[in-house]
Order: sequence, then C-alpha cells, then structure tokens
Amino acid sequence: MKKQTISFPHLGDYYIPISFLLEKLTPHKIIPAPPITKKTIELGARYSPDFVCVPFKYNLGNFIESLENGANIIIQAGGGCRYGYYAEVQEKILKDLGYDFEFFSLVDKDHFTIKEIYQTFKKLNPKVSFFKFAYYALLTILMIRLMDNQDMYIRENIGFEKVNGSFEKLKKEMLNDFKQSKGYFSLLRKYRKYKKKFSSLEIEKPKDCLKVGIIGELYTSMEPHSSYFIEKELAKMKIEVKRFTNVSYLLYEKKFQTKKMLREIPKYCTYKLGADGMDNVYRSKYLIENGYDGIIHIKPFGCTPEIGAIPIIRKVCADYKMPVLFFSFDSETSDTGIKTRLEAFYDMLIERKKRL
Repeated sequence: MKKQTISFPHLGDYYIPISFLLEKLTPHKIIPAPPITKKTIELGARYSPDFVCVPFKYNLGNFIESLENGANIIIQAGGGCRYGYYAEVQEKILKDLGYDFEFFSLVDKDHFTIKEIYQTFKKLNPKVSFFKFAYYALLTILMIRLMDNQDMYIRENIGFEKVNGSFEKLKKEMLNDFKQSKGYFSLLRKYRKYKKKFSSLEIEKPKDCLKVGIIGELYTSMEPHSSYFIEKELAKMKIEVKRFTNVSYLLYEKKFQTKKMLREIPKYCTYKLGADGMDNVYRSKYLIENGYDGIIHIKPFGCTPEIGAIPIIRKVCADYKMPVLFFSFDSETSDTGIKTRLEAFYDMLIERKKRL
C-alpha cells in the first residue's frame, strides 16, 4: 500500500501549528509545502488562468512542488471570496496535469463548524476521537494566538534592534520550541519565557519614530513573499509597523467586530464590501486617529473587494490629510519598483513629520 503523505500551502510561519495539528491527529507523513520562492510563483502562473489573483497562483505552485516532493494528500483551507471555488478549479488543473492525489478542502462555505472539520479529519484518520480532535485543535488555536501576539511586538520593534538579526534568531528559536509543546501549560510556559526574552533584547527606539500601518487583502498580508517582504523593508528604514490581519483575527475576532466597525465609519460605509474591504476602511480611520504617519494598502492584482475599498480609503485619507500608498501585486511585479516607491514614500513621511 502506498504511504500516505499530507501537504498544504505555505502561509508565513503558520505551517508550524498546522504541521503540529496534522502530526497529532493523523498517522501520515507531513511535508509542508517548501518555502515560497520565485519558482513557486512561476509554476503557479504557468498553469493558472491569466487573470486569476496571486494567492491562487502561489497556492497552485505550492501544490505542484508538494506533489513533486511525494505528497499524495493535499489539504486546502478554502473559504470565502472567490477562494470559495478555488479548491475545485485547482484540483481540476492538477488532475489534468497527471498528478494522482486526494484533495481535501477544510471549509467549503463562507462559514464552518467544528463538526464539519472533524469529519474531514475522520476521513484522514478514522480512528481519531472527537475529544482528541477538540483538544489538539484548541491547542493549535492557542499556539497561533500566542504567535500572533508575539509578532505584534516584533513588528513594532524589530526595526530598532541594536544587534542585527537578534529578533529573527530568537523568533526561530521560539517557533522550534513551540513545536515540542506537550500541552497547554507547556505551551504557555514557553510563551512566557520567550516574551521575557524578546522584551530583554536591546533596542534603540526614539519616541517620535515613524509609524506605518499595513492594511489590505489577507493572503498578501500574511505571506511575506507575496508582498515582497514589505515589512522587512520598512524595518530597515527604522519604521514601527502595525498590521491587523492574522489568523487569530480571521478565526474568532473578525465576525464580532463587523457591527462595531460599521458604527465607526457611517460616513464612508453603510454595509460590508466583502472579504476585508470594509475592515480596511475602518482601519484607515483607526490609524489616523491613533497617530500613525502613513498607511500602506496591499492586495493581489484583480482583488475585487479591495478594488471596491480603494476609492473609499482614498477619501478617508484625503479628509484627514493622511499619506497612503497602494501596492497591487502580480507574478510580474518588480521588487526594484517596490523598493523605489517605498523609499519615495519614506522620504515624504520624513518631510511631513518635520512640518508637523
């Protein structure tokens, strides 16, 4: 019998808790998709429809690389936006290319239940009990939450580290340690330990440093390669970065904040725009009111909800005289062009800060 090997798309550092969950709940070999490279997007773009958005191309490239590395079970998160039917299209493309595999989508609708996801895991491992599934699912969600909490501190301070690379080195150590967690208390102890270690890292951060908020589409926000490592580029310029979208927000914060966001921006939105469009209008106003110096909006080329949000975000920023920079990424985007525009935006923010 052929050995079962599971793989899934790459998404920042989240491959670590996803691998952890799959290893605990299935008897199969787990091989996360390789880290995204130029080859990944080239593979995905080669076999994707021309005008499909970048996340589709990256994911398809991930799947091809995983299948070439021996995977025969592919898992995709699925869910809202046009992503709701991406699973079927991607599966058809891969089958047409001659790959032999099973395809599982965890979320087939805009919403999901624990019971539905449990049923998917039962297909992967008929012996897994609901108790074991619930225990490790909640432990994985906690791991993601703690990762996201620490990432917020890192974004605010990594640009001011005294020892170059100290934050990234410690983060890698933390994530490797998280993988070895035996349970809730073990994980929480590790988190507290690394929280102290991060706070003890030496930084040189002026009180009036530049602060920039990143808003936009969820995949390009969470997968660094798809945004050409824009957060790292900002850190090199000694800028404090705020980014809202992460897996914790998508899992259990987003649905509870929609009504509050609409109440805060009645002048600009009276209904949801789809995906994170309305969220980003609200975030623009939030960043303005909380003393940020500039806003960067990022999205894949052709992302309809964000295209709808852009003129509203322009209006918000014009009303409050807030600098805003828009990036739209595709497989042909030039990293040189991105760096040039970031440098010009940085120079403008510096000059603006001097005049205030």
